[in-house]
Amino acid sequence: IIYFFDFTIILGKNGVPVAENFRLEQSTIADTIQVGQVRVRTLYLSVDPYMRCRMNEDTGSDYLLPWQLSEVADGGGIGVVEESKHDNLAKGDFVTSFNWPWQTVAILDGNLLQKLVPQLVNGRLSYFLGAAGITGLTALLGIREKGHVAAGANQTMVVSGAAGACGSLAGQIGRLEGCSRVVGIAGTDEKCSILVQEMGFDAAINYKKGNVAEQLRELCPGGVDVYFDNVGGDISDTVISQMNQNSHIILCGQISQYNKDVPYPPPLPPDIEKIQKERNITRERFLVLNYMDKQEASVLQLCQWIQEGKLTVRETVVEGLANIGAAFQSMMNGGNIGKQIVSVS
Repeated sequence: IIYFFDFTIILGKNGVPVAENFRLEQSTIADTIQVGQVRVRTLYLSVDPYMRCRMNEDTGSDYLLPWQLSEVADGGGIGVVEESKHDNLAKGDFVTSFNWPWQTVAILDGNLLQKLVPQLVNGRLSYFLGAAGITGLTALLGIREKGHVAAGANQTMVVSGAAGACGSLAGQIGRLEGCSRVVGIAGTDEKCSILVQEMGFDAAINYKKGNVAEQLRELCPGGVDVYFDNVGGDISDTVISQMNQNSHIILCGQISQYNKDVPYPPPLPPDIEKIQKERNITRERFLVLNYMDKQEASVLQLCQWIQEGKLTVRETVVEGLANIGAAFQSMMNGGNIGKQIVSVS
């Protein structure tokens, strides 16, 4: 007997996702596995902003397939092998996939799984869904490929969505890569405090309090050289208006726009677009999957920083598969600090 989430409602491009968009059901899987397959028990699942796009018939992306009505949803996951008929996987191995079904137990093609080495993350397996996984890769490769950070260049980096899974890593990595000043933008005083006291940000702005533009001018007197953009919308417009000549936007995400019927990346308002062009500010879509040739070396770098204590990793963990819909809803509303994880078993 397995439990799984059955995705049942397509929201439409302007809908707001809620936990009731998902249905928990009980079902069975085969008693035997075929050659090349493994039976796995799910340990951790990830919920991420990009999944909102999969709730539309048109995801707006050529690399993301939509979730189908009344079929099992999927995403990043980690599990342990309980039975194997795959030559390179054995019982007890920890494995991961970007397309892990939201089930407690599953039979999967062993060729589509990646074996994990827990020692690389000090035994914290869930880190492979975050800091040592696609989230960490997005932060590191985004900065290296689109940020043009140079040690000793006295650059100031601003990160929006700074207390989220990717933003909390990006600020720290920006510092490690050579930025002299890092300022985060988040939505609560608690998040801002964590960014400064635990993650080494120089300062943080609560965008729900006070005037963001004024605070940004005070905290970044020399302007902004690198902007790691996770949110889009008004906050990004404010940051861009204070960016320097020949500066760079790392276009990671636009979570404020995901529930709206707009293209990706969303167009800038005319006055902000004018600033971008006049100041020669780069703003190009960034997709980590385009840099998979650098994946192995980048993951090892992230793991080294974790082992050395140079990366502070935060997770918000929800227990139980039955609560994954609520975890997704909370994450989309900014309820998480660091990576949102669901602990299944």
